[in-house]
Amino acid sequence: MVAKVGVDGCRAGWFYVFQEPSKFTFGVVETLTELVENCPADATLFIDCPIGLRDTCATPRGCDSAARKLLGRPRSSSVFSIPIRAVLQCSDYPSALAQSRQLCGKGISKQAFGIMGKILELDELLADDQLTQSRFREIHPELCFWALAEGRAMTYSKKTEQGFQERLKLLKVHCPQAKRVIDQAMRQYRRAELSRDDVVDALAAFVTAAVPNDELCTAPLYPEHDSRGLAMENVYRQWIR
Repeated sequence: MVAKVGVDGCRAGWFYVFQEPSKFTFGVVETLTELVENCPADATLFIDCPIGLRDTCATPRGCDSAARKLLGRPRSSSVFSIPIRAVLQCSDYPSALAQSRQLCGKGISKQAFGIMGKILELDELLADDQLTQSRFREIHPELCFWALAEGRAMTYSKKTEQGFQERLKLLKVHCPQAKRVIDQAMRQYRRAELSRDDVVDALAAFVTAAVPNDELCTAPLYPEHDSRGLAMENVYRQWIR
């Protein structure tokens, strides 16, 4: 059986989790190259990081627009606009903002700039490597939880205790060991390396990945591809309506 891995970025790099026959394996790695090396060779990795980018065009990715529409307010605000590929090498926010405005007529948020390094890392890993490309799929945690709740967006922000409990309740339906994984991870790593939200989001990716491919949906239903052939999609679990 192909291993399914849930991945989310964290302060120390990347947090990952997957299930082996007798236990859950999780950890923090500094780079995605190390992540690939630490996972089973046949693993599919569901990651909370953009895959497929606009080069210099300000047109929103269809997968982001579709996710916002499904989530509705206020959770749609968690899906932010993704920087164009041309600005990913910028080392500071003013430079990235100015170059984005010059190239596509639109700026970028500080939130987007804050994860540009991770977007660049994943984009470079996938560049011109079709085998690696086939192993990664993009998820958005809030869309994953929306699907786990059968089309209901989360009521509370994930930053609140109510939001944590709301998401944990859903995770435990599909992964009874979720609370134990969260507790163990938070004991093992310092807060400067890993936050509880990172573990929760990676578990959302894992429970999404854990179903057969024919039980997965994408937003939008027919994803477009970028100039490198990367599918721009947000993957989530389907449910019986």
